Amino acid sequence: MLVVALTGGIGSGKTTVSQLFEALGTPIVDTDIIARQLVAPGESALSKIVRQFGETILNPDGTLNRAQLRQTIFQSPDKKRLLESILHPLIRKEMMHQIAALTSPYCIVVIPLLVESGQMEFADRILVVDATEAAQLNRVSQRDNQAENEIAAIVASQASRDARLAVANDVIHNNSTLDELKQQVVTLHQKYLTITNSDE
Repeated sequence: MLVVALTGGIGSGKTTVSQLFEALGTPIVDTDIIARQLVAPGESALSKIVRQFGETILNPDGTLNRAQLRQTIFQSPDKKRLLESILHPLIRKEMMHQIAALTSPYCIVVIPLLVESGQMEFADRILVVDATEAAQLNRVSQRDNQAENEIAAIVASQASRDARLAVANDVIHNNSTLDELKQQVVTLHQKYLTITNSDE
């Protein structure tokens, strides 16, 4: 099975692109969803995070306060590495488990911080969703109601567009209409099916 890693900066449109692939019948393995499941109440990963970061990162109902945790690690590279050391091995294990269970010609694995984490070796192809920084800022401010300077800081902390594009086998440009985005997805879908057929 062909494994395509999908990545892109915040607000680039990764979720929309993965949903378009899913609508074409492509299985999606989303590491953000896996990460959310791993830190659900009662999960061992959440207990480990609380031990390291304290009860202040929990909401009153015992769920993880994501905004609080994000703020904590954003201010401290050491705490960011600590969180990654807890979560990344667990995310990767579950990701590989989900990939192994699939029987489709190809799958899309959504990894927002693929370039930053350097875990590219499992993928056969890397698909980058690219957008201008202005488009990213606009989408995230509408979606998350965050201040523009906060979003710009997140963009700056991620790999640059050039760094992502340098590792890309395929690129989807998301600076135009949804119809144009759909057309790019359909074209790549056919390309991936052609690749898998030629490998057989």
